[in-house]
Amino acid sequence: MVVTQENVSVNGSRRLSSQEIAEALRERIRGGDLKAGDRLPTQAELAEEFGVERGTVRQALRALQEDGLLTNVSKGSPPRIAEPEPARGDLPQQAMQALGPRLAEAFSAPHVRVDVVSHTSETLGLALSEPLRLIHDGRLHPETIEFRIMLPARDIALAFPVLVEDEQDDPVHRRWLKMRNAQAHVLQHNLRSAGVTHSIDVRIAFRALPFTPPMKLYLLNGEEALYGYYTVTRREEEYESRTLEMYDALGSESLLFQFLKRAGHRDAVFVEESQKWFDALWETITTDMTLS
Repeated sequence: MVVTQENVSVNGSRRLSSQEIAEALRERIRGGDLKAGDRLPTQAELAEEFGVERGTVRQALRALQEDGLLTNVSKGSPPRIAEPEPARGDLPQQAMQALGPRLAEAFSAPHVRVDVVSHTSETLGLALSEPLRLIHDGRLHPETIEFRIMLPARDIALAFPVLVEDEQDDPVHRRWLKMRNAQAHVLQHNLRSAGVTHSIDVRIAFRALPFTPPMKLYLLNGEEALYGYYTVTRREEEYESRTLEMYDALGSESLLFQFLKRAGHRDAVFVEESQKWFDALWETITTDMTLS
């Protein structure tokens, strides 16, 4: 359906701003006057209707495009009203609840690519049990699986976990390094075993970050990003026959925010920029990681 210009003019000498024009068009979309797939009037028609210059109309259309409400915004033809965003949960979920189902969805693609930045691979290893179970059950059949994982380097001074009171011989760092390596080995083993059993080309690589990431990031097939913050807290834990007081963060309890490339302009930009950030780190300041 082609939407024609309404017989409405703006009275008075004050010209409308681009924000006001964008809001007027939003109201038409919300009210159902403009539906998904409909074409807007041309920029010239909108400029005449609202009594403004075409540049003001273009600014309004760009704002609507950034909100994911318009597609095909170009000089060649009028834009169309975008399809509604895919249904998603309104609130972020804890990493342990959110990651498994999203990985299972990602593993339904023939070529799986997962890029990860985290403090350890504990949450990732646990969440992988769901897609790997579906592979072993014959319900998922990926042809290739590629994982790239960035974790903090073994010899840097971590921001967390750290002892509340500094000690020259830091048992907290030894504990973290042991966990980092053990979890990475388990992750490698489980992925490669699935690959051998089901004739899947599996590739997994680790790189060492020269800093402590304050957040965790999972990029799934270049189409989805799951992002969560590490919240540092003070806690105690028994280790090597003593009670350690440390500043630490429990990654499995982080809330993951979901961004889908197909969900609109803002989400798409976040996914694309996150992928660029990951690739830049992978190719520049990170180093090969040897798991002892």
